[in-house]
Amino acid sequence: MTPLIHPWVKSSYSSQDGGNCLEWSPAHACAHGTVPVRDSKAPDGPALMFEPAAWSAFVTGIQAGDFPA
Repeated sequence: MTPLIHPWVKSSYSSQDGGNCLEWSPAHACAHGTVPVRDSKAPDGPALMFEPAAWSAFVTGIQAGDFPA
């Protein structure tokens, strides 16, 4: 996999003690039209690539409580 050159962002709600966190790259999304998402514990691992509409629907669903833990 080709490394992404844009910075990754982790939610400010994520703990800093190595919990289960996702990171995404908004700069890559703006530049390339796909939203990369990865596991913060495996920064050299694969990234899932989402279409912007799919990522937006997912985030909206989380905010609405559609995906209970």
